[in-house]
Amino acid sequence: MAPNDIDLRMQSPRPETPEPSSRQGRRNPQLDAQLLDADGAISDKLERCLRHIFAKYCTPSPARPLKHDSITLLTPPRGAILDTAGLDAWAQDTNGAPFSEETKEELREFLDVNEEGELTFRGFVQIYQLQTENDEEETWRDLSNHGFDRTLTLVSTRREDESESGHTPLFVS
Repeated sequence: MAPNDIDLRMQSPRPETPEPSSRQGRRNPQLDAQLLDADGAISDKLERCLRHIFAKYCTPSPARPLKHDSITLLTPPRGAILDTAGLDAWAQDTNGAPFSEETKEELREFLDVNEEGELTFRGFVQIYQLQTENDEEETWRDLSNHGFDRTLTLVSTRREDESESGHTPLFVS
């Protein structure tokens, strides 16, 4: 091999490192779970994740799981809602900032809310239905922020342990 025929890959400072978008080195790659079903509706698995996320912020609070661990999925009580504080806490934990008053007004106008204008679980699912139809990666980012992996398995729930965010942690160590 002539000196001029140097493999360009070897000029990289770390030639053994794959590009960020590459999936090299995965022996058993797992396929992402489906967020929407064949009819374009929220999949059952995604709905379970959304129930858990909604339950972290809803009023009334869900019953605490009998098993003390951070991977038990929560279920919101029947008739639970996201009041203003819960909506703000969820938006903060999901997007890094609470919603503006204008956005909250749009939610009340177009999504399922109770008579007091508080977001129901059905309205919460409507948010994710619209978002997932338009930008599936944004939904994946939201799910990741709440501890779910791409198989829709709860793998980390660091949010419950943060008391700085103005909502009451569900699990106490």
